[in-house]
Amino acid sequence: MIKIKNRFNTFKKLINNESTTRYIVRGLIDGSLSVLGVIIGASGSADPSIIISAGLGGGIANGLSNILGALTAEKASLEKERIQKEKSLLKNKGYLKKSIIYKKAIRECIFCGVIDGLSTMAGSIIPIIPFFIFNIYIALYTSIALTIFLLFILGVFIGKISHENIIISGLKLVIGAIFVAILCFIVEGLF
Repeated sequence: MIKIKNRFNTFKKLINNESTTRYIVRGLIDGSLSVLGVIIGASGSADPSIIISAGLGGGIANGLSNILGALTAEKASLEKERIQKEKSLLKNKGYLKKSIIYKKAIRECIFCGVIDGLSTMAGSIIPIIPFFIFNIYIALYTSIALTIFLLFILGVFIGKISHENIIISGLKLVIGAIFVAILCFIVEGLF
């Protein structure tokens, strides 16, 4: 029972960690915008199943890519820090790998990588949902509206935690989403 409680407390600390929040927000933004681009790009096909497949495939690939990318980047940073500490302590290479602190950092690295990827996948689902419900043209514009709404909410959240004006913070992400949508419509129109 004590072991379960300790693991729960460790999990709770990881969830409340600043880097975890950063990866959740980043993943939601990344997933929703990248899949919005896929949806707009595929919208010329006029076949909802192609759009849904492309969106889901893009979301899954992006999420798995983010897991791999976050794990690789975080691990490289962690290893660089470990090597510097070992040199300053005049210890052999690999000495600190057995430490509790290093093992905890590795667990956090893995957790953050998985959170980044899962958040990306979760964000990628939002723009796809309308294609299960509406015809392609209504679904496309509903998808854009949902993505803009999600990004506004995320912007408000970012503004709140960074003590900025929440409306301006939300509108910054909305402008980014509109810019992405316009660029993707231009690209879709070229082909």
